[in-house]
Amino acid sequence: MADLFAIRRLSLVLVAGLLFSLVGAREAAAQGFISPFLGYNFSGQSGCQHITNCSDKRTDYGVSLGTLGSILGFEAELGYTKNFFGESSAQTSNVLTFMGNLMLGPRIGPVQPYGVFGLGLIRTTVEATLANSTSDQNQFGWDGGGGVIIMFNPHVGIRGDVRYFRTFDVLSLLNNFPNLPPSNSNLDYGRFAGAFVFKF
Repeated sequence: MADLFAIRRLSLVLVAGLLFSLVGAREAAAQGFISPFLGYNFSGQSGCQHITNCSDKRTDYGVSLGTLGSILGFEAELGYTKNFFGESSAQTSNVLTFMGNLMLGPRIGPVQPYGVFGLGLIRTTVEATLANSTSDQNQFGWDGGGGVIIMFNPHVGIRGDVRYFRTFDVLSLLNNFPNLPPSNSNLDYGRFAGAFVFKF
């Protein structure tokens, strides 16, 4: 019940931030954008580092929606990784992120390098396939990184960035699964991503 309340409160904060950004977009000469992305997770706890008879599955995909001016912007990003801890016959896993990010970067003609920092929800789910047991954990987390946007015309472009994700609290759900080592650390990982950018 507490997790549900926390998710609702976080969602309201992110939506309010997005609406505030959109309301101020005209004054700041900002444009709205939508950006579907495909990423690759690395380092941290991603992959098969603690699981035997496992194959790495590091693909991350999702979409971001927001507004971006000549210097400041805001985005709400939804990302998903299937088999975050690797693919094996013993268990499946996934990580879902929903982050609200502040974007900061100068626009130089069609090119805009930027930095991002944000807060949001990181949801981790693990299912033991043979025992038919599922456990999930919702946590607050943060992300940070940077990249560059290149626009081919006023409405279509591409972007690439690298980001680091980390939960504020220890990921304890792994302790429920004998095939995974006990966890006494925060969930963290890096991500490279490439994306299209559609401005409107």
